[in-house]
Amino acid sequence: MVREKILSTGHQKEVIYDEVHWHILNEKRNFAKEIMQGLEKLNPNIHGSLARGDIHKKSDIDIILLNPVHSYKIELELEKIHYYPQEKWIIQATPKHTPKGKIILEEEVTISFPLIPFTTREIEFYKFGGMIDLDELKQNIRVPGINKKLVLIFPTEKGHKEFSVLTAPSVAAKIVGVGIEIVNERIKVLRRRDRIGRTGIFFQERIGPTETFETKFKSIISKKPEIKRLFRKRGVML
Repeated sequence: MVREKILSTGHQKEVIYDEVHWHILNEKRNFAKEIMQGLEKLNPNIHGSLARGDIHKKSDIDIILLNPVHSYKIELELEKIHYYPQEKWIIQATPKHTPKGKIILEEEVTISFPLIPFTTREIEFYKFGGMIDLDELKQNIRVPGINKKLVLIFPTEKGHKEFSVLTAPSVAAKIVGVGIEIVNERIKVLRRRDRIGRTGIFFQERIGPTETFETKFKSIISKKPEIKRLFRKRGVML
């Protein structure tokens, strides 16, 4: 995958979607809607380009549950609509971030959920990139969000308008509905990535066919004191 470079201050343009773009967008959104309807009891959201509309043929369908949930409930609801995990992972971006479960249904379709409650800042991260719930998806709503090039995507009737967040960070924060702190944090992180490349993640472990997220996570906790410290800091009981 080609790494996306930050676009310079002053970048702005309007993008008009052609018929092919609208077809791909509708196709991917209908696919996401089918899965989210199966998970409706768990309050799913989609985030990223599919929520904004600036997709391409290989854009991922990223579904996020914002609250911890027993993994068997997710898999049970998926089974009812005849979807089955192809891969299952536990991932933590840094020692300070919430560990997440990740279910891969197909190459470009993932469902993620926190293994302990997200912080307010982490939920803002999803809003930063653009996030909608099932009702909004059914209404075909698209929302503003900021991509990995630090470009604000603002949906329009014909496509979208975009401008560099570096031009006016506070305006971008207001438009996407997050605090300026999360915008400044993402600018710092993505600029660093531009300088030194991808920094990787703290850990990721694949879950075997006979394991559950919960048993695997307990095993990981016993081996990683960093997670125990995170639990204590968050006031989460082991």
